[in-house]
Amino acid sequence: MELPLEAYHLIVRYVGHRADICTLCRVNKGFQHAAERALYNSIYASDTSETLLVCSLLAGKPRLATFVVTLTAFIGDEDYNGSGVSTSLPDDFWHIVARALQQTTRLRFLNLHLYYGGETAQAWILDGTTFHLRRFHCDLQWDTHLVFFLNSQPDISDLYIVDYRVPEDAVHTSVPSSPLDTGALPHLSTLECTFAEAACALVPSRPVSHLKTCFSKTRLPEKRQELSLLFSKLVQATRPLYSLDIADSSYSESFSMELLAAVVKLQNQTRGLRYLGTLVLPIGGPDRLQFYGLLRRLCFLECVEVDVSEWEPSPSVPAGVRALACELRLYCPSVERVIFVNDFERTVITAVHGICAQDCGTNTENIWREI
Repeated sequence: MELPLEAYHLIVRYVGHRADICTLCRVNKGFQHAAERALYNSIYASDTSETLLVCSLLAGKPRLATFVVTLTAFIGDEDYNGSGVSTSLPDDFWHIVARALQQTTRLRFLNLHLYYGGETAQAWILDGTTFHLRRFHCDLQWDTHLVFFLNSQPDISDLYIVDYRVPEDAVHTSVPSSPLDTGALPHLSTLECTFAEAACALVPSRPVSHLKTCFSKTRLPEKRQELSLLFSKLVQATRPLYSLDIADSSYSESFSMELLAAVVKLQNQTRGLRYLGTLVLPIGGPDRLQFYGLLRRLCFLECVEVDVSEWEPSPSVPAGVRALACELRLYCPSVERVIFVNDFERTVITAVHGICAQDCGTNTENIWREI
C-alpha cells in the first residue's frame, strides 16, 4: 500500500539510527526516496579518505548528490602543525571533489577544512558549480577562482576565509588585482577572517553585523594604522555591529585601551554592540576603573572576552575570575557573561539572576556569532 509522501518523510524522521534508515531504503520506492534524502541531506567527512569516498560516490551518482544540502569535509591531518610537510593526496583527488561539487545542485552549506602543507590554491574546484550557498567555510587560497565564485553567490550570509592577498605584481600572479564586485555578497552578515585586510575589503557596503578578525601587524605604530583603517571601513557597513572579536598576536594593556576607546568612538555603529573581545583586563586598580568607564558606555553589551595571561599570580578558577566578573558587572550591569583567557585556557563566568558562576557547558568558539 502506497502512503502519502509526507507520511514517508515523517516515519523516516522518527527513525533514530542511520542503519535503520538504510534498511528503509529497501522497503519500497516511497521509503527509498525519503530515506535517501535523510541520509544524504547532511554529509560529514572527517578525514581525507572519507572525503574521497564521499566525493567519489556523489560524482558517480548525480541523483544522490541532489539530496545534499550540507557538506563538511576535512582534508589532510588534523594534527598538522604548519611545518610545511606536505600530506600526500591521490593524483585525482581534487578533480573528484570538483566533479562532486558540480553535482550537488542543492548545496547550501559548504565547509572545506584543510590541514596539510600541500598546495591550497584549489579554488578552481568551485568552477562550474550551480549551487547558491548560505554559509561557506573556506580554507582555500584566495585567487581569481575564489573571487569569481564569491561574485556568483548572492545568498551567502556567513563566510569564513583563511586567506586574503593583495598582489604586489598583478601581472605575474593568480591573486586578483581587484576585490570583489561592489554588489557581491549583498546579504553577508557574519564574517570571520584571519586577516584584517580581508575585513577592510569585505565589510564596506555590506550588512556585516558580526565580525571576527585578527591584527596582521606586530609593531605598535603599524598596528595603530591598521586599527584606524579597519574602523574607517566598519563605519561603511550598512548595519550596526552586534559582535566584534579582534585577536592579536601580542596583547597589551595600553593597546587594548586604545582599541576599546576606538570602539566607543564609533558611536552609532557600536551602540548596540553585544559581544566584544579580546581585551586585556588591566591589573592596576585605577587603570581597571578607566577600562570599566569606557566599557560601561556600551549599554547593550552582554558578553566581553578579557585576557588575564599577564596577571601574576593568575586569578584562581573559579573563585578569582568569579570575583573579577562580579567587579566588572558593578560598573557594566548589562554584561551577563565574561570570558577569561589565560594563555590558551578559557573560563566562562555567567550571571544568572545576578549570581555569577562558572559555566562549563558553553562553546566559547561560537558565542560571538550566536549572540
